[in-house]
Amino acid sequence: MLHVETVLNLIILQPSYYCSHGIINIAHMSPVNLFGYTFPELKAIAAALNLPGYTSHQLSDWLYRKNAASFDQMSNLSKETRKKLSDNYILNKPLPIKVQVSGDGTKKYLFPARVDKTIESVYIPEKNRNTLCISAQVGCTLDCVFCMTGKQGFQGNLTAGEIINQIASLPERDLLSNIVFMGMGEPLANTDNVIKSIDIMTSTYGFGWSPTRITLSTVGMLPGLEKVIQETHCHLAVSLHSPFDEERRSLMPVEKIYPIKEVVALLKKSQLKRQRRISFEYIMFRDLNDSMRHVNGLTRLLNGLKCRINLIRFHEIPDTPLRSSSDETILSFKNRLNEKGMLTTIRASRGQDIFAACGMLSTTHNRQEQ
Repeated sequence: MLHVETVLNLIILQPSYYCSHGIINIAHMSPVNLFGYTFPELKAIAAALNLPGYTSHQLSDWLYRKNAASFDQMSNLSKETRKKLSDNYILNKPLPIKVQVSGDGTKKYLFPARVDKTIESVYIPEKNRNTLCISAQVGCTLDCVFCMTGKQGFQGNLTAGEIINQIASLPERDLLSNIVFMGMGEPLANTDNVIKSIDIMTSTYGFGWSPTRITLSTVGMLPGLEKVIQETHCHLAVSLHSPFDEERRSLMPVEKIYPIKEVVALLKKSQLKRQRRISFEYIMFRDLNDSMRHVNGLTRLLNGLKCRINLIRFHEIPDTPLRSSSDETILSFKNRLNEKGMLTTIRASRGQDIFAACGMLSTTHNRQEQ
């Protein structure tokens, strides 16, 4: 029988191999990826490997600030330290395996996530900012009727390392100004790994970015939303699409579990800091959610909450009867909301010709091509 201290060290060193019954099969252990560990985790790993205390600082510097691709590149670590690390871990930061370029300059990257799974990220260059739309899951569990990712189904949560590798291994990494969690999956269905990735992005041991560079988009899963509000300082974007319960439920089944009224109530009582922006994403569907009745419903629902509304053209996808509202209707809808004191903008569509626009991400076709 293993000594309890040995077991605890093995759990720290190989956390993904520890099952709920506490049984560890040492013979079948293989190294896990060090990329994506937070500073406290790196500190615990260094202690478990009997490495000097300052090793965790060196590791975080090489992993996240110097963007090392291998342990051999970590030149200020001793050979003995590098050997201990390579004996127990790998440093895996896969590069994109495919890129598609839109006529408007948008780029869609295909990243390997795990065995036979891939994810998509979208790089959107603009005059004064360069945004990367990143994924949090392979597929999605929520089955929103207007979203291709939901039609793909759910194939797994991404680790923190797989999330931030979309940034670290992006060819345009050094040009990025903003990150949005608006890619594949629902971030708050993978809350812990998303929070870990935000911690790495915003902490001094990591990328050292301001949290105002990051926006997390969610349908409003309340337990995760409350945790993100408490533990991060990033901007929030809530997928709304209708102010009316039954109508929103027909578009987004999650409304049955987390009603939008409860989501808005949580945001109103949370006393968010002034620099933290709240926005509501509103896809415009012809003859469904684009009437004056909806303008009034949005005004009542969001009254008293400092926020903005982003209107989005619906990008048509297979197997759905939904159609986008006309440009004239969208502009009129925006003006009516502004007249009622609701700050409202129209989001420009980018990358539609390469299926990179809002709601169009799916790796099903890529798996079929491979």
